[in-house]
Amino acid sequence: MPDLTPPALLCDGTPCPQALLTLPFETTRGQASLSDFLGHRLVLYFYPKDDTPGCTVEAKDFSELHANFLKSDTQVVGVSRDSLRAHERFIQKYGLSLTLIADTHETLCQAFDVLKTKNMYGKTVRGVERSTFLFDANGLLLRQWRGVKSAGHAAAVYEATRELR
Repeated sequence: MPDLTPPALLCDGTPCPQALLTLPFETTRGQASLSDFLGHRLVLYFYPKDDTPGCTVEAKDFSELHANFLKSDTQVVGVSRDSLRAHERFIQKYGLSLTLIADTHETLCQAFDVLKTKNMYGKTVRGVERSTFLFDANGLLLRQWRGVKSAGHAAAVYEATRELR
């Protein structure tokens, strides 16, 4: 297993490590790696769970803006620990146009340091902190958002891509 130590990714202006770029992942469009998206800007957004209220709002918002992102040469990919089958049901239920990565082994979640201890209904659980990362066409981290609220987030990310033209 390659070294995917999180601090390598945490600073804006640093390149995505080659070891992470080339790892294969199961996506809703077949097997892919992050390097498949090089040549375009990439929005990689992490969310806790398919078909939950906040995650549904965020996915629908990104999907509604998907054509605009593509026009600005920006790919949008969602990542959660859900299975590929759960992702496919989520996409079908809401008519989403996005590619989703099934990070069932938490490889990307760990590499991007988005797994956090949370308190849910009085129980301590380990879950995904809603976070988004924007890369340029060469894999350089341009901007990151951590601990975001789902409502309006996709629009804020889209505005950031427009400002970076």
